[in-house]
Amino acid sequence: MKTHYFFIKRLLDVLVSLLGLVILSPLLIGIAIWIKIDSLGPIFFRQLRVGLHGKTFYIHKFRSMAINSEQQSQLTIGSDSRITRSGKFIRKYKIDELAQLIDVLQGTMSLVGPRPEVPKFMNIYPQKIRKQILSVKPGITDLASIEMIDESCILAKYSDPQQAYIDVIMPIKSEYYIKYIQKRSILFDIKVIFMTIFKILKKIK
Repeated sequence: MKTHYFFIKRLLDVLVSLLGLVILSPLLIGIAIWIKIDSLGPIFFRQLRVGLHGKTFYIHKFRSMAINSEQQSQLTIGSDSRITRSGKFIRKYKIDELAQLIDVLQGTMSLVGPRPEVPKFMNIYPQKIRKQILSVKPGITDLASIEMIDESCILAKYSDPQQAYIDVIMPIKSEYYIKYIQKRSILFDIKVIFMTIFKILKKIK
């Protein structure tokens, strides 16, 4: 890819994430207050993810589960009992993901790119596919996120959700990730962002 692509992509990431944090600040502050009132624990959920070239980082998400939930499982299945009252709302409309604008501003993530995976699952991908996925910055949204917006509900249909995630979900995700990497451009990133917004708005109706 040409140098100007990476420069424009990073510029877009910084401008949009900064603008988003400012414009959405009343909503984000309101969500933060609701989380603190609703349940014990921090406002943000921090989890180790694998980023560009395999470098790990701690992702930001608005906390939607009871504290220490990750000790039980790193997957969320259907109407998971660990999800708090505020968590049900912010997960449904993907508001918990807005905290990742912080990660975009910091440079560990991009607005668009393969979703960052936890090391446990990233290490399962074949080396060739893993190398491709990790050749770009992970993103807040991507083609897989749009097509599998109800992933937890899909997993709830299986008797062994974790194995289903490995055998069913991960191969589908990897196809979308590679498709994005092959097609990526600034215009395609903008298209994915609008596709994501449209998908979320459809859920609100």
